[in-house]
Amino acid sequence: MAEAPKPKPIDEQVFQHLVQLAALELQADEAEYLRHELNAQLDAIRELEAVRIALDLPITSHGVPYGPAIRPSPRGDQIRPSELADAILAQAPEVMDRYLVVPDLPRIDLE
Repeated sequence: MAEAPKPKPIDEQVFQHLVQLAALELQADEAEYLRHELNAQLDAIRELEAVRIALDLPITSHGVPYGPAIRPSPRGDQIRPSELADAILAQAPEVMDRYLVVPDLPRIDLE
């Protein structure tokens, strides 16, 4: 079976478009570092995609199956107010009715 051609890495132009979409402000060295890291992550994903597994292999979230006999039951939800809420809110630039106020992100209508 022929190996699929390796996709091109994310170049500077595509990366700058992604940075603009994400509304990031990056220094040149930060941008180059992040572009390198993004390409490394994509390479790792491609390596994982290349691993051949049997089609009848059951899905698992652990390397070792945990049956009901050894699996702990889920804990019940508990509502506990944080003692740090006021200290956290005091650090925010703007708060309204105990909610953090964040600026709107600019949007572009594509229609």
